[in-house]
Amino acid sequence: MIATLLLPSAAVGMTVLAAFAIAGPLAAWWLASRRRTAGVLAAAALVPLLLLTLSPTRRSMTFGCAVDWSPQLTAAEPLANVLLFVPFVLLLAVATRRPVRAALAGSALSFGIEGVQAVVTQIGRSCDTSDWIANTTGAAIGATLAAVGLGFARWQRRSRTGGQAAQGTTTREVPLRAW
Repeated sequence: MIATLLLPSAAVGMTVLAAFAIAGPLAAWWLASRRRTAGVLAAAALVPLLLLTLSPTRRSMTFGCAVDWSPQLTAAEPLANVLLFVPFVLLLAVATRRPVRAALAGSALSFGIEGVQAVVTQIGRSCDTSDWIANTTGAAIGATLAAVGLGFARWQRRSRTGGQAAQGTTTREVPLRAW
């Protein structure tokens, strides 16, 4: 369902993923000193994520969840699920400066969404463990891209303060906590 809305083909999805790999660390680096902006953007990224996963459809579903522990992440549908969580978790990781916790939060959010889809059959959404795996993969990618950008921002600030520290001035450092 999400693939039909987001990706006409897996090739487009791979292109978007490559763009995330380039733009993600740059965005994280730029937002490293703008935590509030990153937080607002994370909240904004959460809106389409929730709309795409929880808005009602006309389909009739039964209570339960499909179990598939080995999704084909390069196919259009799973790839769309991967891409869905990258921006939100990247921005959340920058806002909190805790990439690992942001990845875990993204995985927990996906688990909750799948739980709602399993129990609230009236929305016509199907619960599938492969969706959770794909979403968690996207969360891990988003957190990793954020960690790269935040690490570069921290390195850059240390490089700048190295010369200034000798002169007696200091610059605020961007902390990066993995946990």
